[in-house]
Amino acid sequence: MEAQARGLLETEPLQGRDEDTVASADFPSMLSEEEKEELKAELVQLEDEITTLRQVLSAKERRLVEIKQKLGMNLMNELKQNFSRSWHDVQTTTAYKKTHETLSHAGQKATAAFSNVGTAISKKFGDMRNNEITACVRLNPFQTKVGGTNHGGGSFEEVLSSTAQASAQSSAGGPRRAEGEELQC
Repeated sequence: MEAQARGLLETEPLQGRDEDTVASADFPSMLSEEEKEELKAELVQLEDEITTLRQVLSAKERRLVEIKQKLGMNLMNELKQNFSRSWHDVQTTTAYKKTHETLSHAGQKATAAFSNVGTAISKKFGDMRNNEITACVRLNPFQTKVGGTNHGGGSFEEVLSSTAQASAQSSAGGPRRAEGEELQC
């Protein structure tokens, strides 16, 4: 009888043939009255033990909460600690280190590129400021005509046309102004 009880409590998985046997077996008719009583007693005992274990576990969980409260540990602190620990674990991985290194290198290159673009733009604006064409064309928002010292003036289109001609002459090797000579528009 003890061998039968042990056979029911074995933890090894059932094989295909064993599963068929268990499925087709009619256990209550195979057991004697004495075996049925023993199994019922064991069932009651196991249920009692499970209830006791649940109570003990519940008491231990309450004690755990009390101790954590006394130590100043709360859910938020635990989450912070878990997050910090997890973040540290991530940072120590090879993949993270390689990614961090690559992104850092890319950031340095991007910074250098933006710096070069900024320098080029600044230089271009400086060149434009010193350019003869931009020095000739100055608009006064309160006047409808554009002109320098010439009071006869002219329309904006005329000034642009004459400036373009002067620029074309200048780039084609045309007349240049002498050093120190003031620009006439």
